[in-house]
Amino acid sequence: MYAGKEVRILLKGQAKNSYLALKKRTDKESQSILNSIERIKTILKDNPQFGDPIAKRLIPKSLKDLNIQNLYRVELSNYWRMLYTLEGNKIEIFLFVLNIAGHKEYDKLFGYK
Repeated sequence: MYAGKEVRILLKGQAKNSYLALKKRTDKESQSILNSIERIKTILKDNPQFGDPIAKRLIPKSLKDLNIQNLYRVELSNYWRMLYTLEGNKIEIFLFVLNIAGHKEYDKLFGYK
């Protein structure tokens, strides 16, 4: 509950695929990443603006094409990142997780070298 509104966390697209792939793996790294995702989800339910906001001019074109108006980044274990956006109405807040990626994939998405 945040500001009297229910917070619903939904995985979309790449984030859902990455999450399911991590669930299938049994190595320590993937378990560590899954644990950090679950920990962050708990934090986000209480404070959906917990992540670092990304400036609108830095939002990747692939996400702008999805009509993303705001974007936040949360650091996970093992240098992984989770990107999410917020939408809401008078009753609830929808937190859409758009991307769960390792450092290399994150750098590629933002055009870093």
